[in-house]
Amino acid sequence: MKTISTKNNLQVLHEDNHIIVINKRVGDIVQGDKTGDKPLSDVVKEYIKEKYNKPGEVFLGVVHRLDRPTTGIVVLARTSKALSRLNDLFKNRETQKTYWAVVKNKPAEASAKLVHYLKRNEKNNTSKAHSKEVPDSKIASLDYTIIRELNNYYALEINLHTGRHHQIRAQLAAIGSPIKGDLKYGADRSNVDGGIHLHARKLTLTHPVTKELLEITAPVPNDPIWKAI
Repeated sequence: MKTISTKNNLQVLHEDNHIIVINKRVGDIVQGDKTGDKPLSDVVKEYIKEKYNKPGEVFLGVVHRLDRPTTGIVVLARTSKALSRLNDLFKNRETQKTYWAVVKNKPAEASAKLVHYLKRNEKNNTSKAHSKEVPDSKIASLDYTIIRELNNYYALEINLHTGRHHQIRAQLAAIGSPIKGDLKYGADRSNVDGGIHLHARKLTLTHPVTKELLEITAPVPNDPIWKAI
């Protein structure tokens, strides 16, 4: 059963006058979409409004997204100044993101750099990883390391060099190691909560206003496999 974030159970990892960083749960959707479900951005607005007793509309800017079945770090801007600077940081790849993933099939190498050409299919909301460039594809690159061998699974630490649609999911599927629970990319069964075992674990960035270096780590979900890592 999946738990969705509310203003009362929000997992806040960092909070100041300019930014707020949340540990996203499986059911959370970062920004509103056609489902009509309440997005995480609205939940955070409610939290800020209540905590700081703010009258009127609360400003909150969405800087980046995480796929709905994924968990982990989401950064939101509390001021327009922070939003424009964060947008530049993410666009220029001046942030360092580390993900953890759990896969059933062991990758051929203990650590490697993966480079593919990703082509997005808008119709079924997937991306396919090709070994050679194909029309309308974009280059995608990451490196991974196996950090833990469990009974039936392998935990990988992943560093992204590009930020493509479903990049980690598509690239791991392309090497025959789809993420646990990720039916869309070839996993053999779904997870009970409808999520996948992909977690935005760590983010390093320069604070958009104070310029201090922030290193934020998101605790893993309360799940036996994650806890084993």
